[in-house]
Amino acid sequence: MNKDETAALGGFRSSRAWRKTKENLAYVLFLAAALTCILAVLLICIFLFINGIPAMNKIGFFSFLGGTKWAPNNVPASYGIFPMILGSIYITAGAIVIGVPIGILTAVFMARFCPRKIYFPLKSAVDLLAGIPSVVYGFFGLVVLVPLVMDGCKFFGIKSPGTSIFTASILLGIMILPTIIGVSEAAIRAVPESYYEGALALGATHERSVFFSVVPAAKSGIMAGVVLGVGRAIGETMAVILVAGNQPRIPTDLFHGARTLTANIVMEMGYASDLHREALIATGVVLFVFILIINLLFSLLKRRGEE
Repeated sequence: MNKDETAALGGFRSSRAWRKTKENLAYVLFLAAALTCILAVLLICIFLFINGIPAMNKIGFFSFLGGTKWAPNNVPASYGIFPMILGSIYITAGAIVIGVPIGILTAVFMARFCPRKIYFPLKSAVDLLAGIPSVVYGFFGLVVLVPLVMDGCKFFGIKSPGTSIFTASILLGIMILPTIIGVSEAAIRAVPESYYEGALALGATHERSVFFSVVPAAKSGIMAGVVLGVGRAIGETMAVILVAGNQPRIPTDLFHGARTLTANIVMEMGYASDLHREALIATGVVLFVFILIINLLFSLLKRRGEE
């Protein structure tokens, strides 16, 4: 082996060693990022449960979850969050009914039906919706949606202040659209073109090929978008505070006010102390468990659909 061949072999080994080193560094970096995410979740869980579980024990587990009266300043104080649990469920369910069908159909349109001239303005509008701050959504709901709902209720002979479960559901339905549309569109575009072409080859129309071949194949990604949208709806605070009415009582109908778990925490944490503060942290524990249950249910539905 001459000197040139030896130098070339040495250079190859050196580049190979350097490439291996870069791969190892990248592996360590990505592992550290993943462990950081896991550590952050664990720290949040530990903080919530250490500070929240003792409050539940002091108040009484069933008195806390099933109590219908929230009056921390009374003597004796009452810490029942059942009205806020119902308020969160009703408003989130309303947002799902409004936002999920519109979001999925919009994603299907953008991925398979939208003309190129319309696509880019529509995509920009969806991205702009995602970038609007929550408080701006809240002001929009307070100035536009609340008067519309109030006038509509008057027209149909329904007494309503406008700030209600129905108004909050509409607003949250609009807010979760960018999340559902973005994830669902990406999932639909990720389906191999052969699925669509195969359906066409069997004689299906364009619409049937999309809705009976492409969309079912993208079900997993669409479900992920719905889960993220539901998480956004449950965790939203500022917009809900402005339009939901914030009444800590059991909701009687859709056109009167309610208070959610997140709104209850934000509105009272600033001046809470002692058991009151611990009860608000315990409310965060309930909200955390609530989100975990929803994610688990969606995962079970996804697995059952894949079987």
